[in-house]
Amino acid sequence: MNLLSKALDNYIASHSSEEDAILKALDRETHLKVLMPQMLSGHVQGSFLSLLSTLAQPKRILEIGTFTGYATICLAKGMSKDGLLYTIDINQELETLSNKYFEKAGLRDKIISLYGNAMQLIPDLKETFDLVFIDADKSNYANYYDLVFDKVRSGGLIIADNVLWSGKVVDEKKDKDTLAMHLFNQKIQEDQRVENVLISVRDGLMIARKK
Repeated sequence: MNLLSKALDNYIASHSSEEDAILKALDRETHLKVLMPQMLSGHVQGSFLSLLSTLAQPKRILEIGTFTGYATICLAKGMSKDGLLYTIDINQELETLSNKYFEKAGLRDKIISLYGNAMQLIPDLKETFDLVFIDADKSNYANYYDLVFDKVRSGGLIIADNVLWSGKVVDEKKDKDTLAMHLFNQKIQEDQRVENVLISVRDGLMIARKK
């Protein structure tokens, strides 16, 4: 999932603010106990998400794809004092692990965990969101974007992870997930309702600001 050499990754990490001890412990436990631990955002990307959130000071965040809650904590740390973060995941088996670290981070009462099909849950949310983070099944990225768009305030951010898909988006022959990411990136690029930038942090982040 990393597009840079290990040496450059290490250099970037060593020149970024130190990883929070709670996040470091969550990273370690995820790698020890959970399948596909590479799905976790990790130090540098997590720091970047936390910085974006802190700059935006969102009152309401929607995260689609909780996994073990690393990015959830990073985003929640930047919320305003009266902020709430809604996070949706299809897999409730990781709830105990994520809740443990939400508690350790002092954010348990700031995070509302929802489990089930995001396509069914999102329409029932009555909030207006300042920031949305999409990091779930790649084939539905475009659908999630369409579902959340009208729930995002003007000036709000929609951030999507893994949009470079290990660099495969530029391959001539694309598998199903790679094609889904490519088409999603094109969709955002052509959407005149947003201003956007695709950056190569870790596996790629698309950041779109609703006009």
